[in-house]
Amino acid sequence: MTARIDHLVTSGTFALDGGEWDVDNNVWIVGDDTEAVVIDAAHDAAAIEAALGGRTLRAIICTHAHNDHIDAAPALADATGAPILLHPDDLPLWKQTHPDRAPDGELTDGQEIQVAGTTLTVLHTPGHAPGAVCLYAPELSTVFTGDTLFQGGPGATGRSFSHFPTIVTSIRDRLLALPPETAVRTGHGDATTIGAEAPHLDEWIARGH
Repeated sequence: MTARIDHLVTSGTFALDGGEWDVDNNVWIVGDDTEAVVIDAAHDAAAIEAALGGRTLRAIICTHAHNDHIDAAPALADATGAPILLHPDDLPLWKQTHPDRAPDGELTDGQEIQVAGTTLTVLHTPGHAPGAVCLYAPELSTVFTGDTLFQGGPGATGRSFSHFPTIVTSIRDRLLALPPETAVRTGHGDATTIGAEAPHLDEWIARGH
């Protein structure tokens, strides 16, 4: 059976630098009827486990370690036995949310994660966070971008651990090089495509945020 993409929206709070904001997060489940991986275990471990429907969870993949993308990861790991995977450059952010629970494994640039006959390739795309990654699945013509690229531009870079020139470089060199028809499935909000976003790179740079 070919892998499919299931989508769940969960709601909670994003907290950083002393501020808090109500947010809706996209949780992506990639797999078939037997096994799956979860990309960004946000807010509600029980809802994510229910969406898995009894499938074996192979991994909980964190696109970055802002609390709204990882707050449910330990509970989901405990419920399913799946390992939590994070790029090590985001450990300082991770520890702000989970000081007593380390991730189970590291994500590295170029790493390939196999699930249901589909390959997810890890692309290290710092800028929104030092250890931010995207996951490219060419067989599904999709890239999961976390908070690196949205419909309308780059993720926010106005808070700690973020840097605008770095995120622009990540998007230009790693994401806009993908085929234009590639679907961009984001950490929040609506999906887009590489082809829809690529023409606006100069506008983002001129905007400078």
